[in-house]
Amino acid sequence: MDILYSGLLKDNHPFYIRRLHLKDLHEIIHVQNEVVYVLDNPSSLSSLSQKEYEYILADGGKMVGVFADERLVAFRALLVPGADEEHLGSDVGLDSAEFESVIYQEISTVSPRYRGYRLQKIMADVLMEQLKVADYKYVCATVAPFNIASLKDKFSQQMEIAALKKKYDGVLRYVFVKHLHTEGDEWEVEQFIPMQDTKAQQKLLEEGWRGTGISGSTDGWLVRYCK
Repeated sequence: MDILYSGLLKDNHPFYIRRLHLKDLHEIIHVQNEVVYVLDNPSSLSSLSQKEYEYILADGGKMVGVFADERLVAFRALLVPGADEEHLGSDVGLDSAEFESVIYQEISTVSPRYRGYRLQKIMADVLMEQLKVADYKYVCATVAPFNIASLKDKFSQQMEIAALKKKYDGVLRYVFVKHLHTEGDEWEVEQFIPMQDTKAQQKLLEEGWRGTGISGSTDGWLVRYCK
């Protein structure tokens, strides 16, 4: 059954993670619909269409799912970007010759009934391990400012902000990157910038700083930049 990981939820219910295939598409759409249904603002989730899932599942990426109580309860996807006109590799400073070694983090979804078990983090770790033996060197992703859960998710994987700019939908996005085969940099200096101060962050990024974390304060969320 191609099981990649198995464990127990907090209430000792067993779960396992395996690769997903086209035959799982109906369950994938069902979990996505569950998540969208409980959102106050459905547009805050960058849902994928059936066609996009079909592309990923048909060798256009990698996808794993968590199964518990005999059903799919969470999934996470990586996308091979191909000839992307707005390739994230360009945003994070890679030469075009390296674009083929880049894979994107796409959607990560957990059924509302199975939250609080760190399933997103476990799926991320499983996928990262899979990528270490594949022909990819970089993982990239985009996250909207103030999407705190997604920002924390990326930082927990030691991904770094390398750009802050408008992307495909013309909306401001952080662009994250992680080199899969090197350890993180040792930083000499750091400073904290309010998340709403776009220009200050963009100036630091242009000067070679990297965003490495976030923290809450009485004035809102701050982004830690290091160099």
